[in-house]
Amino acid sequence: MEIDKIRQDFPILRDGKTIYFDNACQSLRPESVIAAIDEYYEKYPACGGRSVHKLAEIVTKRVDEARSEIAKFIGANRKEEIIFTKNTTEGINLVANSLDLKKGDIVLITDKEHNSNLIPWQILSEKKGIILKIVHSKDDNTFDLEKFESAMTDNVKLVSFVFTSNLDGTTIPAEEIIKIAHEHGALVMLDAAQTMAHQKVDVEKLEVDFLAFSGHKMLGPSGTGVLYGKYKLLEKLEPFMVGGETVQFSTYEDHKLLPPPEKFEAGLQDYAGIIGLAEAAKYIESVGFESIQKQEKELNQYISKEISEISGLKIIGPAEAERRGSIVNFYHEKAEPHQIALVLSEAGIMVRSGQHCVHSWFNAKGIKGSVRASVAFYNTLEEARVFCEKLKEIIKLY
Repeated sequence: MEIDKIRQDFPILRDGKTIYFDNACQSLRPESVIAAIDEYYEKYPACGGRSVHKLAEIVTKRVDEARSEIAKFIGANRKEEIIFTKNTTEGINLVANSLDLKKGDIVLITDKEHNSNLIPWQILSEKKGIILKIVHSKDDNTFDLEKFESAMTDNVKLVSFVFTSNLDGTTIPAEEIIKIAHEHGALVMLDAAQTMAHQKVDVEKLEVDFLAFSGHKMLGPSGTGVLYGKYKLLEKLEPFMVGGETVQFSTYEDHKLLPPPEKFEAGLQDYAGIIGLAEAAKYIESVGFESIQKQEKELNQYISKEISEISGLKIIGPAEAERRGSIVNFYHEKAEPHQIALVLSEAGIMVRSGQHCVHSWFNAKGIKGSVRASVAFYNTLEEARVFCEKLKEIIKLY
């Protein structure tokens, strides 16, 4: 992989003044994605699926091509299984509000869920009386398959797990989990927001029922996302948001919904974003997941080794860097996370600080917050070295 050449595709990296280690929050966008967005606004800035003029026909065609591209990217059986959303959050909420969950039904989640895969179930627990249960991790923060198996009963209707954690970068054994869940008659949804830019996901091979992810974490535009669902399940789901483009016809007394995916895509869509998202998928495939993982592993190993030698710093998750994907999340016994991040920012190094939308985990552990350095394939060892040297200087102050 030619890192120098790749970095030229990302405008903000060209001058070498910015070290961007906040990729778990939002990735950078290559020129091809930006160009695809610009092309829509410059050449065919019209509605798709509504008007019949030639500009509208181009939009409709490009969105349809994007749907096919995303279906191919995740190994979906058909393009109609791809629902365009604003983000992972919307996808999870769509399933939460559309599944026919009843009082007493059990939903299982892990102890490391993003608020997007925690709060919807807490609200359904209050409103409908569903039972929310937590599968706690092992001491090293990795998934505990034995605890999961013991939690599975025939009353579990949905297993909704984070695929790759934005807290520590660990990935769950999804195939085994799905197999066990299906043996008990439960459906499985995966929050793959932190997965799609880092490893190949094949929904058909996994046999997962639902999978949600965001464009902004996989080189795509903000405000774009995807919910994948097995078509037979999507046919049964009732949409929780309806309006324009979701109905085949309506009268003052009645209406008929369109089939999936249209019945879930209410209102005018982010056509530029959808087209840009398809370009992001193409770009990731052109780089290749093998090259991506090799680069991210090397960076994580270097940073983890350097951080482990700094007194007072503790890395969240397993000790082995290769088990934490692209994320090195750490905290200090005395230093305030936001202060560390601010000083790093002054030096041109962008990281995230706080509780990373996993407040429940931090509150349960009594940890105020952390500093998360998250790398991508376009980051370099030299950037990692500069980051670690600056971090050492900051920690010396404490």
